[in-house]
Amino acid sequence: MDNMYKIQANASGTRSIELSETHLETIHRYQLLDHLVGSNGIIDEGVLDKLKLTVRSLLSGESGQDHDLLDLCLDVIYHSNMKAFGLGRLVELYSEWQSKRAMVERSDTEENKATD
Repeated sequence: MDNMYKIQANASGTRSIELSETHLETIHRYQLLDHLVGSNGIIDEGVLDKLKLTVRSLLSGESGQDHDLLDLCLDVIYHSNMKAFGLGRLVELYSEWQSKRAMVERSDTEENKATD
């Protein structure tokens, strides 16, 4: 079963959005957050709009048949609570998730080398 994550969607903490491991893997597969945030590091509604346009473009192409991408859109990106604040938390969660994933892959590689 997928691991579940929760991101805070507003500054007061009264709204949140749940994500699954599959959502994060879909973000990774399509590199949706790569180069999304500008060099100033500010995540505002314009950045969220840019992400939505990118996803809309993917959906209109061959990727539109990808059930995981559709789920990501419905469950996270186009979620009624998703605003710039929530996108900032998503970027943080994704970064942490990628770091943990890289550590696991490195340890797996080291274990495989040790058993060879």
